[in-house]
Amino acid sequence: FCVLPGDTNQQEMVSTKKSTVLVDGVILNGPTTDAKAGEKFVEEACRLIMEEVVLKATDVNEKVCEWQPPEQLKQLLDLEMRDTGEPHHRLLELCRDVIRYSVKTNHPRFFNQLYAGLDYYSLVARFMTEALNPSVYTYEVSPVFLLVEEAVLKKMIEFIGWNEGDGIFNPGGSVSNMYAMNLARYKYCPDIKEKGLSGLPRLILFTSAECHYSMKKAASFLGIGTENICFVETDGRGKMIPEELEKQIWQARKQGAAPFLVCATSGTTVLGAFDPLDEIAEVCKRHGLWLHVDASWGGSALMSRKHRRLLQGIHRADSVAWNPHKMLMAGIQCCALLVKDKSGLLKKCYSAKASYLFQQDKFYDVSYDTGDKSIQCSRRADAFKFWMTWKALGTLGLEERVNRALALSRYLVEEIKKREGFKLLMEPEYANICFWYIPPSLREMKEGPEFWEKLNLVAPAIKERMMKKGSLMLGYQPHRGKVNFFRQVVISPQVSREDMDFLLDEIDLLGRDM
Repeated sequence: FCVLPGDTNQQEMVSTKKSTVLVDGVILNGPTTDAKAGEKFVEEACRLIMEEVVLKATDVNEKVCEWQPPEQLKQLLDLEMRDTGEPHHRLLELCRDVIRYSVKTNHPRFFNQLYAGLDYYSLVARFMTEALNPSVYTYEVSPVFLLVEEAVLKKMIEFIGWNEGDGIFNPGGSVSNMYAMNLARYKYCPDIKEKGLSGLPRLILFTSAECHYSMKKAASFLGIGTENICFVETDGRGKMIPEELEKQIWQARKQGAAPFLVCATSGTTVLGAFDPLDEIAEVCKRHGLWLHVDASWGGSALMSRKHRRLLQGIHRADSVAWNPHKMLMAGIQCCALLVKDKSGLLKKCYSAKASYLFQQDKFYDVSYDTGDKSIQCSRRADAFKFWMTWKALGTLGLEERVNRALALSRYLVEEIKKREGFKLLMEPEYANICFWYIPPSLREMKEGPEFWEKLNLVAPAIKERMMKKGSLMLGYQPHRGKVNFFRQVVISPQVSREDMDFLLDEIDLLGRDM
């Protein structure tokens, strides 16, 4: 068929000899995609990924990064998108460049963030979900992944110590914290969902001075306001002081504010501190406050019978954020919000009852259409990555992963104590090892203002050298009055004792002339 010449208002079509169908000048017969060429490209790209990423992931002789300044990297990558497509051999060259200039977070000497390493089972799960391209909102379009998510959430709830509960996987621990804050507010004043903020008292929440910065973002995003966050003082190890929490709650009430939430932290980002949950839960019980525990980093210690004591009392929380993509290496991103309530509070708070998705007269049990518990519509099958890893390793294998990481951390701490020029900030209780490197030029100097001013420059300078050399990546930061120090985090099971020794040797090599 073809559109009649000069007829712009009607879709009148006529048959041609070859039965070609034209609509608005577009041929509609058959697919226009060259499937064979596409399949060949996928095959070759997968081979490239296998050779350049997977097979090299544990090779310590490879660089962690190939540092280039931004303007130079823009030129090397050929980022321009053109009017016409480029041939597959050129696309494969671009893929190779992307791999070359990306940071190798799978490398055994990547210690820069709270995630690292390569879990092969999670990787395969990611390949599968990328190929299947599911959206996890209704059973009809995502039957397998909804059941997987249900099974994983149920198991995580057991490890928290609840008999039952609810939950949802979210795009990041920050989002889980925001969900929890909004859920606590909804529980406190359910009318807010329809009537909004007008007429509400001044709502106020309490969290540790060492909390994750997402608490500020959530309060701002939800209209609570960052000035309505009370940051509770911590002790010398970075743990919230329950007595200070109680004082601030009473003070807020005297000022006419309405406390509604306490957010404790299990595994702070910098120091790896665990708040005393039992004592905090007692305060929340006395004042009728929702207790949320941000265990995004430290939650994985629940898998270890040896180390789960760090989260003693977590079963008393109303909600928990836990990120298996961190210590358990489920692949970014894999983050769950778990809720003790089983009355449907999560769905009541977030549901919008979209009639084109969540029809109530479907031919199957619509309780499996769990997408209305999320603020998202499209949602990735993140639970599948963790499920695949858990199936492959078993609970005992995940426990061993946690135990080994913390044993390596203990080894590094003891080595730091032995070496001249290295100084711990404090004894760690988790996988965060915070320390200074003091170059020879400062070792005889008295620890006064001049000493600390000069020491503040050391970690950034060493970081620059290690990045440009590509030998390892390690994070640093100042923190609450302390000048720049390194924060080493052990996660990956590919990391060995030799890598811990290399880390200290390399820092000394890069910084001894400062």
